Amino acid sequence: MTSNFNTGSRRHFARAAAALALSTAALVAAAPAAMAAENKPVRFILVGDSTMASNSGYGDALCARISRSDTCINLAKGGRSSGSFRAEGRWDEVQGLLRGSAAYRATYVLIQFGHNDQPGKPGRSTDLATEFPANMARYAREVKALGGVPVLVTPLTRRTFKNGALENNLLPWADAIRKVAAQEGAPLLELNAKSHAAVQAMGQDEADTLAVVPRPADYLAPAVLPGSVPATASGASTAAATEPQGAAKTAFDRTHVGAKGAAYFARMVEAEMKAVIPAVAGQFRAEGQQ
Repeated sequence: MTSNFNTGSRRHFARAAAALALSTAALVAAAPAAMAAENKPVRFILVGDSTMASNSGYGDALCARISRSDTCINLAKGGRSSGSFRAEGRWDEVQGLLRGSAAYRATYVLIQFGHNDQPGKPGRSTDLATEFPANMARYAREVKALGGVPVLVTPLTRRTFKNGALENNLLPWADAIRKVAAQEGAPLLELNAKSHAAVQAMGQDEADTLAVVPRPADYLAPAVLPGSVPATASGASTAAATEPQGAAKTAFDRTHVGAKGAAYFARMVEAEMKAVIPAVAGQFRAEGQQ
């Protein structure tokens, strides 16, 4: 009896030791791969309109805040909407980049549209109830399908006050993006709400210092905001005020931003990203290193 017990115990311990050895070997073998993955850089791709694009938006300033060991590519283009960005083939470039993601630990695609989806912009405007949310959802799904992380961004506020209050005719597009983000399970950056509250607190004069160029002494605000659809005396809608597609932003306006505005809103987007996606908190440079 004792002999059988000892023999069984030895077999049990032998099997346990063998299993432990296999587990240890597997962990040792997996460690270098896990460490290599952890050491890979992170990539950020920016997709949007002129309020994110080079020379007129905050995108380049945001990229300048990303760690030197990571990658940030600003593909935003002035005058583009959620529809025209794809129609022109610009989304193909994003998909091509996503197919080459093996070198990165993660790729985050920030997607911000709304300004040029508003009415009165031929070839760019999209229907708010149908086309716009469908476009945004499709972008999110395609990024996920290619292994990326879609990050939906509500549109940057314009900066025109009326009777002391800041207009926000982009709110319906921001609301649509919120719904799509919830529906698709995508991270959401509340840039519209945050930027609107910040600019409202500044007041018109301080907000005007964020523009591409200083406000001229004789500047008169347009009677109709870009993206708005004014009504005639009979109540019928007329064409909306139109922002030129992709035109160089060399004149003063209250939509686009210069260096000061770009830096201000880039910090805002960075703070939102850190709050919403804690995993990227370490991907930004320390203040003063930009």
